[in-house]
Amino acid sequence: MSAQMFSIIYTGQQAPELKDLARSRAVMALPLAGRYRAIDFMLSNLVNSGITNAGIVTQHNYHSLMDHVGSGKEWDLSRKQDGLFVLPPFVTNQNPGMYRGTLDALGGVMSYIRRSSQEYVLIIDDTAVYNTAFRKMMEYHLEQKADITVLYQQERPHEAVLSEGVTRVYLYTSEEGRVWDIEVNAASPKTRLVSLGAYILGKALLMRIIEECVARDRHDFIRDVLIRRMNDLRIFAFGHKGVAVRIDTVQNYYAANMAFLDADARTDLLSKGGPVYTKVKDEVPARYGENGRVANSLIADGCVIEGNVENSVLFRGVRVAEGALVKDSIVMQNGDVREGASINHAILDKSVVVQRDRVLSGTGDFPVIIRKHGIV
Repeated sequence: MSAQMFSIIYTGQQAPELKDLARSRAVMALPLAGRYRAIDFMLSNLVNSGITNAGIVTQHNYHSLMDHVGSGKEWDLSRKQDGLFVLPPFVTNQNPGMYRGTLDALGGVMSYIRRSSQEYVLIIDDTAVYNTAFRKMMEYHLEQKADITVLYQQERPHEAVLSEGVTRVYLYTSEEGRVWDIEVNAASPKTRLVSLGAYILGKALLMRIIEECVARDRHDFIRDVLIRRMNDLRIFAFGHKGVAVRIDTVQNYYAANMAFLDADARTDLLSKGGPVYTKVKDEVPARYGENGRVANSLIADGCVIEGNVENSVLFRGVRVAEGALVKDSIVMQNGDVREGASINHAILDKSVVVQRDRVLSGTGDFPVIIRKHGIV
C-alpha cells in the first residue's frame, strides 16, 4: 500500500528557541546521537515503509541539509524513477520565494506534486524525531475512508511546552478516532493527544486544497485546513506507540540526545520501525588512552579519549585530553577539550575548542551552548 504514496518533507520551520544551534543550519540538519542528522530518521522511515518518492522542501539555511542528503544514495533513493528531490525556494510571479506557511511551500512545489504518479501523499511538517513504518497509518487511513489522517503521540504532562517559538497541536477525537476539535498551543489542554505533524491525504484532495487556499490567501495547513474544514472533511488520528522526541528548543534538543543513552529508548528510536540510515563517512575507530574512562556515553568513530567522559554524546573526531572531564554534555564533530578542562551540561557545536583548565557548567534545563568554531 505504501507504494501508492509519495512524501513531502517541509524543512523550512523557523526555530528561534534553538538559538545558535539553528543559526547556520536547518532544524532537520541538526546532529543527533553521535552520527545522525534529524532528517535521517524521516528518510529512513519512508524507505522502511516502501515509499521511494520523496521531496524535501527547503527554505532557511539549507546548504548543510543539501550537502548531507546529496542524491539520496545512502537511503536507496538515488533512482532512475522517483527517488529523492531537494526542492529549494525559487521566485516566480506566484511565488515570492519566502513561504508564510506550509500551504505556501506546497504551492511552490505544485509541479513536483503534479508529476508524482502516486495516488496518496504523506506530508511531514514537524521537527519531531521517531522511528515508525507508515504502512499501518496508511492501512488505517484506507480502513476509515478518511480524507486526512494525522499522526499523534500521547504527551506526558511534564512535556507540555508553551514557549513563544514552539507549536503544539492538541487533538480531540471520538471513540472511532475521528478528530472533532483541535487546539493550537492551548494553555490548559484537556487532551494529551499531540500531533507529530505527519498527514496522509489523497493527491487530488491536496491539489484542490492548495488551489483553494492560494485563491483565498490562506497559508497555514493547521488553521486554514484542519481547523477550518473539520466539519466537511473526515479527519482521523492515528497513534504512534513508540518514543518520539522534539528538537524545537535547546532544552528539547539536549533531552533528545540524552534519550539515546537509555537502552530502551535507543532501541526504539534506532531500530523499532527499521534501521536508521545516514551518510557514510569513513573514520578510524575511537581510541582510548591508558587513563581514559567512559561511562554511559555514545562515542563516535575517530574520537580520542584520554580523559573522563560520563553520560555524554560525542560525535566524530572529538578529542578529550588527559585530565579533562566531559559530563552530561553533547560535543559535536571535531570538538577539542584540552587538559584539565571541565564540561558539565553543555552543548558544544562543531569544531569548538575548550582551552586548558577552562570550566563550563550549565544545568539540564539550561545547558551552556558554544557556537560553531568557538574558542573558550
